Amino acid sequence: MPPALETLPPETARTDILAPLRFFYGLSSRDLHVTFVQPEEMPQTDRWLLVHASDMTPRLAQHHDCDITLEVHAKSRIGNYLVRASVLKKQVNAAPVEFGAIGIHLEGFSEEARELILGGQVPLGGILQHCEVPHSSHPSGYFRIEIDHRLATLLGASEGQMLYGRCNELRHADGSALAEVVEVLPES
Repeated sequence: MPPALETLPPETARTDILAPLRFFYGLSSRDLHVTFVQPEEMPQTDRWLLVHASDMTPRLAQHHDCDITLEVHAKSRIGNYLVRASVLKKQVNAAPVEFGAIGIHLEGFSEEARELILGGQVPLGGILQHCEVPHSSHPSGYFRIEIDHRLATLLGASEGQMLYGRCNELRHADGSALAEVVEVLPES
């Protein structure tokens, strides 16, 4: 099990690392059908896309051999904290390649990066790359989720389908929090 989950009581760790996904689901978030899994329990393609300590956007672009675009479906800002739910899509045909629920700490970013983040047109991974933001990725858990109608619609999937995802924390070079991310892949 990833170290972050081993050091916290299981229910605390699972609740905390799913917070961005709970934002997307709101009050019904207690009914999330999430089961935490070990990486070896995932299909090979999902495992390759999810089990690594780097950004998802470049990994998705490499896997799909095209640029990745962003479509924001919900967002809220409290001070310097932005939470949003988005779908990453292939630029060539707009096919969904990931659902992401993310909480972004806006402090610590350059003005250019903040403007791009708030503009909601470019995936965070693309902004980090373009603006050369030093950071690190710290996956904290992998899961299987039985998706509902809402997530199925966004991912071009079927309600009740089991999909895989990960929880990840991005940190600035000084170790401060950059973003908390929950990522769900459509069926590979």
